[in-house]
This record gives sequence, C-alpha cells and structure tokens, in this order.
Amino acid sequence: MDLGLSGLSALVTGGASGIGRATVDALLAEGATVTVLDRAPRPEGLDVTWVQGDVTDEEAVRSAIPARLDVAVGCAGISGPMGTNARETARDDFARTLEVNLTGQFLLAKHAAPALAGSVFPAIVFVASDSSFVAAPGMAAYCASKGGVLMLTKALAVDFAADGIRVNCVCPSIVDTPMARGDLGDAFDELDCPVLRPQDVARAILYLASPAARGVNGTAHVLDFGGLATSTFPA
Repeated sequence: MDLGLSGLSALVTGGASGIGRATVDALLAEGATVTVLDRAPRPEGLDVTWVQGDVTDEEAVRSAIPARLDVAVGCAGISGPMGTNARETARDDFARTLEVNLTGQFLLAKHAAPALAGSVFPAIVFVASDSSFVAAPGMAAYCASKGGVLMLTKALAVDFAADGIRVNCVCPSIVDTPMARGDLGDAFDELDCPVLRPQDVARAILYLASPAARGVNGTAHVLDFGGLATSTFPA
C-alpha cells in the first residue's frame, strides 16, 4: 500500500530510540522529511533535523516545529515509578511522569497545530498504551498518564476538527525497547506473553498519520494481540 507520505514533513518526539527511532526510520523509508526532538544527542548517520531538548520544555517544543509540517508524532515517554504501590509513590515522581507522558503530548499538539493547519493532510499521532485501559500493580503514575493521553486524543480531535487536523493514538502492550528491558531486567526474556517489536508500532503510527487513514480521527488503535478482548471468565 502506498501510504502517501513521500515528500511530507514530519516531527517525532523521542526519536532517539525504541518506538520513536523505529518511527523515524519508517518515515524516512517512506520518503518523508523528518525533524526529531529528543533529550539525547543526534545519532551518527541519521539524515534528519535534530533538536536536542525536553518535551516538557515549552520553548524547546516550540523551537522544534518546522515551518512546514504535515505529521506530528509524540513518542517521548517515561515509565515513572514502576513497581511502586501508590501509597509509596512520591508526589514528584507521579508529577514528573504526567509531565513527560501527558503534558509533553499536549505541548507538541499545541505548538504543532498552527503549522499543521497549512497541510493538505494534517495528522497527529500519540503513543499511548494498553495501560490507558487496564492497570497492573505498581503502575499508578504510568497508567494515569497514558489514560490521560487517550482522552487528550479525543479532546484534541474535537478542538482541531475545524482545521482538518486528525488526532489519533496507538496503544501497544509490551514492546521490546530499551525502556521496557530496563524496567523488567532479566524478567523481560522470561515473559510468557507475546511481545511487540518497535517496528510493529511504527507501522501502525505511519498508517494513522497517512492520507490512507483520512477517515480515522479521535480513536485509539490497540496493539495487544487481543489482550483487551480476552475475558477472565473461567470458561
């Protein structure tokens, strides 16, 4: 399928590794021009415009927006205090998780919208999570932040409708990324559930960002091997 992304201008936050890097690579392979905002320094040999900065820094986000923009993808995120019961979670840790995972997405959309309004097929895609829908022990901050991204997606789809800007999110389950491996340690290789590759998520992002998905707006695309559809009824 020709996604129609060739020649388009895209901005990706968190593009240095994991889902973000896979998305950058996929966009480049489709012929898009890419700008990246990330705290990490620019990797060698990557043909993109690189802005080193934090998604929670409004000026850094504003400065990363190219004059012409067709697609904005919010991949930047952190795990927060994983494995910590809510009763023991520090306020600052909780706040920082929401600041990066939720406020960072809001700032991206806020400052990308004026540039996107000039595009023929403008689109925003956020990386949320299956944790936008279900919770696991010790993940209160992460779940709250990703649940917020889910509703932010819907709210922005409504707010930006007049400018024709579509806003959607992808909600993957466990993905084989440096962040996930860092969270789980040796237990990652012992998981008894299917694990996504960053490229799996990137392909979903590119579809939602493309003119091929022009009728898709305000939705969450779940990639979890059917996990949310599986009942716990003991049948």
